[in-house]
Amino acid sequence: MEEIIKSIDVTKESIAKLGARTDEIGATLQSDSAAESSHVQVDERSLFEKIGGKAAVEAAVDIFYEKVLVDVRIKDFFEGVDMPGQRNKQKAFLTFAFGGAPNYSGGNMRAAHKHLVKKGLDETHFDAVIENLGATLKELSVPDDLINEAAQIALSTKWDVLNR
Repeated sequence: MEEIIKSIDVTKESIAKLGARTDEIGATLQSDSAAESSHVQVDERSLFEKIGGKAAVEAAVDIFYEKVLVDVRIKDFFEGVDMPGQRNKQKAFLTFAFGGAPNYSGGNMRAAHKHLVKKGLDETHFDAVIENLGATLKELSVPDDLINEAAQIALSTKWDVLNR
């Protein structure tokens, strides 16, 4: 009987040691996991910064309008437009929209596009603009995830541009 009791005591002691070791291993794993997650780098820069700042936005707007002005779906909306002025407005707007400026001093989207809506501007035209923006950014080797981010920002203006 004494042998059984000694055996039970040894087993209890082994279980206690195993439990303590398991707790120690768990704590180490949690510590390692926390250390690894603290090394994950999150890019908190604005889209403006990620795509290359002022020079990138300026290049993108210039290439974008080269595309737009030959796109048969939308080029007619730009007849008679002061294109140097339009480019400057677009550069200022995208700088703001992409997080490169704290405010935008240009007109609101509804007012700025109302006359175009009267000329027939609709969703197909808006989509053509988004398509040209995406192609422009692709041409400038902007990564797809940033192109998608830019497209989402542009899409957020859709109903204001179309006066709906």
